[in-house]
Amino acid sequence: MAITSPRHAAFDILRQVENGAFADLAIDAALKRLSLADPRDRALLTELVYGVLRRRGRLDFALSRCCRQPLSKLEPAVLRLLRLGAHQLLHLERIPAHAVLNETVNLARGLGLERATGLINGVLRRLTREQQTIPWPEAHRAPQAHLEHALSLPSWLAQHLLTQFGPREACELAAALLDPAPFTLRANRIKATREILLERLTQAGHQGRETHYADQGVVLEKRGDSELPGNSEGLYQVQDQASQLIAPLLASQAGETILDACAAPGGKTTHLAALTENHARILALDLHPQRVALIRQGAQRLGCTCIEARSWDMTHAPDFIPEQSCHRILVDAPCSGLGVLRRNPELRWRRKPQDLAEMAALQGAILAGAAPLLRPGGVLLYSVCTFTREETEEVIAAFLAAHRDFARDDLRPHAPPHWQELFDEQGALCTLPHRHDGMDAFWAVRLKKR
Repeated sequence: MAITSPRHAAFDILRQVENGAFADLAIDAALKRLSLADPRDRALLTELVYGVLRRRGRLDFALSRCCRQPLSKLEPAVLRLLRLGAHQLLHLERIPAHAVLNETVNLARGLGLERATGLINGVLRRLTREQQTIPWPEAHRAPQAHLEHALSLPSWLAQHLLTQFGPREACELAAALLDPAPFTLRANRIKATREILLERLTQAGHQGRETHYADQGVVLEKRGDSELPGNSEGLYQVQDQASQLIAPLLASQAGETILDACAAPGGKTTHLAALTENHARILALDLHPQRVALIRQGAQRLGCTCIEARSWDMTHAPDFIPEQSCHRILVDAPCSGLGVLRRNPELRWRRKPQDLAEMAALQGAILAGAAPLLRPGGVLLYSVCTFTREETEEVIAAFLAAHRDFARDDLRPHAPPHWQELFDEQGALCTLPHRHDGMDAFWAVRLKKR
């Protein structure tokens, strides 16, 4: 059956994600491959995929009340169709219920699932009738169940949030992670100011606003019909506001040698180049050669001429960088990505509790590989797009215990006054979407070498 509708395309992308694909890449490939000329169809495809992935726990709770069989006993394709239908019924009010039922049943037939059309029709009809009376667990009575079934977190992650944040803030954070992430740009100061970028966006029919914390950030609040202006000219980089805070905290200076140890896709690398006005030497390393190519492409588009990008496994000290030769090092380490679940919703269901220990071991190895390269008096900034203690405080504590020549350096004196609320009591950056202008959850700490 040729894929011609957004619902069929969403079904196929969800199948790919279940088999290990990344949702954003699969959506991009589908939009390029399919002839969905109507922007509404393209938007529906994206909403169906991300909506089902974000709200899978919530959808399954509702479906389980309307299906006589345990959901675990259903064949994967049937459950996938039910989730697509349930998401439309529960969360996309503009689509009439009869249209949802008809489209879902017809898609099942087209996929060769005629045998399941009665079950699908019956479950979705019952959900249509009973959706207003679903007994969602209440946050104040059953916070764990509320996190799992209303806010769509796997059980282990719900418990993790409760332990780390307490019931009230755990629920606030989980609710924020269900929302679509803001689309944020960083004005490339090598070529344009934020004011110029905002003016260009307005002239092209888009609506943007300044970010509260990042001094070159723009949140795109409403897109017009035209393409964003300035892409080919390199006027901006797509980059979340939290990510835009990292490079300034390194406080790099012109003339310095800077190592970006885990650089791809290069947003922070090019930000470092812009902050030093291309007058620093920036070594950008990444494990994967194809991702190194992304760094080079981005640097060329943005006019960043001081970046040298190459492939290297930073769990080992690079043999082409002399020891104690770097003034500053950024280790924006691979992590669980739990702080960016809005952007990568498949991670909700892909991550497992044991991943945190595995990530922490990798992060520690990368820090150990970078440590000999920093000169005495130099600065190392460690950052991750997550909030788990295992990947933040515990990684740094283990590193400092093994490297007595390093010490924590409170970030607060190095930040503007209006950033002070972004730091914890030890001076580490700790951003959370429900607290801080909707930005992603990031954590960063600054270390100094004696």
